[in-house]
Amino acid sequence: MKSGGILTRYDPMERVEGARKARPLPLAAADALSVTPEALDQASAYAKASNASAMIVWRDGKLQRADYFKGKDRNSQIVSKSLSKPITAIAVGRAIAMGKIKSVDQPVADFIPEWRGTPKEPMLIRHLLDMRSGLLEQMYSDDPEHPINRAYIDPDHGWHIINDYPLTHEPGRYYGYGNAVAELIAVVIERATGTRYGDFIGKQILAPIGAAGGEIWVNRPGGLAHSGCCMTLPAESWLRLGILLMNDGVADGRRLLPKGYVDDMAHGTPENPHYGMGLWVAGPYLSRRGFAAPSKPGPKVLHSQPYLDKDLFMFDGNANQLVFISRAARTVILRIGDAPPPSPEWDNSALPNIILGGIIWKKGETRPVAQAAP
Repeated sequence: MKSGGILTRYDPMERVEGARKARPLPLAAADALSVTPEALDQASAYAKASNASAMIVWRDGKLQRADYFKGKDRNSQIVSKSLSKPITAIAVGRAIAMGKIKSVDQPVADFIPEWRGTPKEPMLIRHLLDMRSGLLEQMYSDDPEHPINRAYIDPDHGWHIINDYPLTHEPGRYYGYGNAVAELIAVVIERATGTRYGDFIGKQILAPIGAAGGEIWVNRPGGLAHSGCCMTLPAESWLRLGILLMNDGVADGRRLLPKGYVDDMAHGTPENPHYGMGLWVAGPYLSRRGFAAPSKPGPKVLHSQPYLDKDLFMFDGNANQLVFISRAARTVILRIGDAPPPSPEWDNSALPNIILGGIIWKKGETRPVAQAAP
């Protein structure tokens, strides 16, 4: 629904089932903390001041801290915006593991045959996930007929992305972040598996990891899901998705993603060393990192310090909705909620560095290597 040109409500929404009704059980709490109480208190205070609805810290198999704010709790559904983009990469990985997709280097035209014989034919699934599709990148237009708007709010947005959305660069040669690019994953998954996108996410990903479900925005009742944004899930479900990636795609001893697939997700490209497949990655240290192509102007999020783990990767959505994952420290840190106030400015390095800096290391444990300072 739109008011005054601004999207105010996602409508209609379709149910995404997660773990069965008797679950999900709460994550196991640590008997003895492996992060100092002082660091957890500092992180919680930082999150609360940022308008967060939830802040959760999980380390080495145990919950270290779970704080909810603004009347939210572990069952609250939260619109998490572009946190949905990593789910598209997880969905592709799951479909590969099931034999429904050959690899991320399979041509998109195998599933969108409308592109055969066109300049879009060389595009690979990988290019959709790492934003090197060559399709028109995210922009603004107040013309409701513009492709950027038809690809987002039209009741048949998928048709418009397939048939009308412009190619501006050769696939694989240019990084251009865009919602429409991620929206195509719903088309690929549905055509590859014969299953509605929301059902696939619920049955093949959320249920096996013990995560509660939620809802997903569809363009019309029974229509195509918006895979690039706007799924609602409880905070703990997003955390469990982070844990799945930290464990290389294995949950409860069951491999859901191909071995090594998470390494591919968490690897940047020459066109943007800070973006992998659906994930933002630490990459070389930058004090400010934008969402658009590295050379483009626009808002850039602050990193006041190098990350204490050079291999950190994250779900990063609008309004600074974040799930930080450090495999070296076996730690997942979540901050979900509304946009932080303009002052003090949000610092993307603050939460992970507070927690990683507060870990109580056991003798013999290998510590992460920090990003190199400039």
